[in-house]
Amino acid sequence: MAVAPALAVSGAALGGGAVVRAPRPTGGGGERRRGSPDRVCRSGVGDELMVMMRAGGARGGGSGARGAMRAAAASGKVVVPEGENDGLTSSTDSAQFPSDELEVPDIPEGQIESSETTRRAREGDADALNREVLGSALQEKPRVVPPPGDGQKIFQIDPMLQNYKYHLEYRYSLYRRIRSDIDEHEGGLEAFSRSYEKFGFNRSAEGVTYREWAPGAHSAALVGDYNNWDPNADRMSKNEFGVWEVFLPNNADGSSPIPHGSRVKVRMDTPSGIKDSIPAWIRYSVQAPGAIPYDGIYYDPPEEVKYVFKHPQPKRPKSLRIYETHVGMSSPEPKINTYANFRDDVLPRIKKLGYNAVQIMAIQEHSYYGSFGYHVTNFFAPSSRFGTPEDLKSLIDRAHELGLLVLMDVVHSHASSNTLDGLNGFDGTDTHYFHGGPRGHHWMWDSRLFNYGNWEVIRFLLSNARWWLEEYKFDGFRFDGVTSMMYTHHGLQVAFTGNFNEYFGFATDVDAVVYLMLVNDLIHGLYPEAVTIGEDVSGMPTFALPVHDGGVGFDYRLHMAVADKWIELMKQSDESWKMGDIVHTLTNRRWLEKCVTYSESHDQALVGDKTIAFWLMDKDMYDFMALDRPSTPTIDRGIALHKMIRLITMGLGGEGYLNFMGNEFGHPEWIDFPRGPQRLPSGKFIPGNNNSYDKCRRRFDLGDADYLRYHGMQEFDQAMQHLEAKYGFMTDDHQYISRKHEEDKVIVFEKGDLVFVFNFHCNNSYSDYRVGCRRRGMYKVALDSDAGLFGGFGRIQHAAEHFTTDCSHDNRPHSFSVYTPSRTCVVYAPAD
Repeated sequence: MAVAPALAVSGAALGGGAVVRAPRPTGGGGERRRGSPDRVCRSGVGDELMVMMRAGGARGGGSGARGAMRAAAASGKVVVPEGENDGLTSSTDSAQFPSDELEVPDIPEGQIESSETTRRAREGDADALNREVLGSALQEKPRVVPPPGDGQKIFQIDPMLQNYKYHLEYRYSLYRRIRSDIDEHEGGLEAFSRSYEKFGFNRSAEGVTYREWAPGAHSAALVGDYNNWDPNADRMSKNEFGVWEVFLPNNADGSSPIPHGSRVKVRMDTPSGIKDSIPAWIRYSVQAPGAIPYDGIYYDPPEEVKYVFKHPQPKRPKSLRIYETHVGMSSPEPKINTYANFRDDVLPRIKKLGYNAVQIMAIQEHSYYGSFGYHVTNFFAPSSRFGTPEDLKSLIDRAHELGLLVLMDVVHSHASSNTLDGLNGFDGTDTHYFHGGPRGHHWMWDSRLFNYGNWEVIRFLLSNARWWLEEYKFDGFRFDGVTSMMYTHHGLQVAFTGNFNEYFGFATDVDAVVYLMLVNDLIHGLYPEAVTIGEDVSGMPTFALPVHDGGVGFDYRLHMAVADKWIELMKQSDESWKMGDIVHTLTNRRWLEKCVTYSESHDQALVGDKTIAFWLMDKDMYDFMALDRPSTPTIDRGIALHKMIRLITMGLGGEGYLNFMGNEFGHPEWIDFPRGPQRLPSGKFIPGNNNSYDKCRRRFDLGDADYLRYHGMQEFDQAMQHLEAKYGFMTDDHQYISRKHEEDKVIVFEKGDLVFVFNFHCNNSYSDYRVGCRRRGMYKVALDSDAGLFGGFGRIQHAAEHFTTDCSHDNRPHSFSVYTPSRTCVVYAPAD
């Protein structure tokens, strides 16, 4: 099914078709000087640098209307798009700053907590650092995304894909076609992904240019505090591609025509009536006290207010240990926390725990706090609930100082259905950024679904990804809801069995898959150290293989089946758990496709679900977690299994590991965002919680309290992270599972030189239990879940030396004997 023609931006129109507002006198009554409206100064790069950059011009094929991008219909039929001219090219190339190439020094544990005084002292060197960085930038070559490969290696990796070669080669040809069109008409992915330098608000030496793609609008005007919301003051002109534009010259004194912090909106006469909308490319928006919709904010702070990054971005680690977070609920107090408090209080905690990456949810602005950040309204704006954009930059810079990667939980799978402050119905039509009709609405999430076959949607989303990496120095993304993107059924009411027909048939949204290939291509081409993780429950083959080999291009797949398996097992007695079933779920991954695994994430912590700790210990957690009172069998069982589940998940589940904040110590209760009562359209009444924040916080004080049993669980998680940091076992090439004994309830496996021994039996402990190993010599305990420090019973002698014999066991050339108590896990390492 063909969709409406994708509307591009004419480079010529952008240069000369703007409406220029007549200058108004200010101060002493002088008039502002009118200048060229098309000169745009890139954020953070001065005019001197711009002069030395290569100017880009329009490239070939400048005439004729470009044909429509075709999208896959519900039937699965996909039509190859016809590439014609788009015309927009950038006037400058991006400068590459050398921070990615710098080494991050190790930070001793005692130096994790740096004082505010030290931070301020370092700020004195900021100007010198900037001059040095800019000087290096002048000598850097422009960043270029490498050209596409042949896309054939996937068939060598998995010969079963040969049966679906027609689909996969069509997919790759569409990707190559769009890459070619972008190269021809937009100057390449590098320039195309910097469209935030053309769209939205951009300040130049002469004034401010505002552009917006809204083909359905009949008229448009920029309104705001700066012009007393007068719709006749700054009317916009529309070019043949549906792009509206207005240029506002500087005031006579050279100041900006729109003061920093002004509220702004675009007023449009649309097929749905006259409406005021927040600009789609807005970089900051706020909710006034007592108001419901948000206001767009013209954000252009003075130079002395802009945050200057001081620390280089860390290199990508070989194995990822991710601490999943939400800034707003990261305080022990019942309130919305801030970027600044998160920077000062939470980041040092994450570093101390041994994680090397922090994943932050709910960064993109979302008008409904209870959506967990997944109903995005303003894609280029960081959430104002937590502070300013400069506060967020300071947070990220502090994380880099600590050697932590900062990953953003980015939402490109859908958008809020809000029409007042979101993209929905932006130009008064149903088909602007989204599919029209039922295909454009997610019936379960109550949100809008992007049309990934539309040129301007591709521009918007690619530029959005680039914006967060460039402006805020994020180190990568966790892409949310990718399964929903890749299939027209969105993975709902579908059971994926692994049959390849489920992945490469009519239900596949090829346009969406190609968009994912493009965004991974862009990210890895321009930011080689950046990390991309895709949330996919379907098991799509080639998902985590490079784009040039024919894959979708993610670095990691989020291994969601593992958490589902643990919840399934929580509903059973552990006496009935099958060791082979556990091992199979943890290791059931596609060859050469890396995974980030987890036993539980924020999903399991939400109201209506249960965390593993709550499944295991339930109401006993309220009364028996203090060390000064007796425990219960439920508590003892729960703490033991909580530790075992986390370690075996990290040991066998993938090349990366994720934990949601607080779950490391078995955070009690659930997450419940503040909410009032509501009545659904169906008439069903849902009671609220009196808009309480009591269940929307993280009680880190519980994990820190050495008089509570939570503390031992936190200490174990910390030891687990530091063990992986020391040995790198998650990404070691050697893995051998030597034992899955159903009667003994014992699992034994090797990762690198380490030997892991798990005894899941509820009663039986085994003396002189022989375990096989690859390497001969002496082994000692490296981690013991039963240690008293971790809330265990101290049944293992850590000073014991375990010498191997040449007696083979479980198909291993060597073996040694151990004592394995019930419900424990112990890691043995070579003593030398």
